[in-house]
Amino acid sequence: MKKVLTIAGSDSSGGAGIQADIKTMMAHGVYASSVITAITAQNTLGVKSIQEVGPDVFRDEVMAVYEDICPDAVKIGMIASMEQIEILAELLRKYEASNIVIDPVMIATSGAKLLPEDCIEILWEKLLCCADLITPNIPEAIYLLEKIGIAPSDMNLHELNSQSDYVEMARLIFDNIRGSVLLKGGHRSADKGTDILVTSEGVMVLQGEIIDSANNHGTGCTLSSAIASNLAKGMDMSNSVRLAKQYVEEALRAGLDIGQGNGPLNHGFDLHGKYID
Repeated sequence: MKKVLTIAGSDSSGGAGIQADIKTMMAHGVYASSVITAITAQNTLGVKSIQEVGPDVFRDEVMAVYEDICPDAVKIGMIASMEQIEILAELLRKYEASNIVIDPVMIATSGAKLLPEDCIEILWEKLLCCADLITPNIPEAIYLLEKIGIAPSDMNLHELNSQSDYVEMARLIFDNIRGSVLLKGGHRSADKGTDILVTSEGVMVLQGEIIDSANNHGTGCTLSSAIASNLAKGMDMSNSVRLAKQYVEEALRAGLDIGQGNGPLNHGFDLHGKYID
């Protein structure tokens, strides 16, 4: 059995973060291990509080996994501090980690910043530039480009509205990192089901079905975990992303009606089907 490590925050409601990652990985037939960066008290209505895991315990978590159950892929979600970024960058190099998928969780759905602004540059330099794939949504991509300052002066990041504009944005990020970029289109007013993948082989526009559901808590965590699972099983990047996107759409369609707000996906809708093969 292939093994995938998730490094992310814990979601007490079970819809996102570590819990969504483990459910997704199990649905894909891989073994999931986990490193918790922060404990969040949240539910389908929002985040109540966050407690960061200290650097010493965080380091021990990562080392404990790599010294015993070396993963075939790594999914990285919410990171809580600059110290965690530095520790993680050091240890990923030490253990020669492969198939690194980073979902740069920086902005909550409410608009709240989940990562301090003074961490963005070091996140870019030490982690994002070393990933095999990063999966920002549009607000996160804009935030990154503004903070890193690599967008051309004539590019107004807040007035992009066409597919070619978003392809240009994804290419701009791709040209400044080592790996591939999946720009998620869920925040667009039109074509919400369309994502843009840029790899060394070129640009792929991945059109998908728009699932009309309020129960979409944890879609980004789920997508990146599914991609990491597929990479661990030996799929190439484009097929890993394509099949992961399909899994998320079907998990949304299968739906759950749990909680009073934005409920979770149904991660286990197909436990014995095609995703495990």
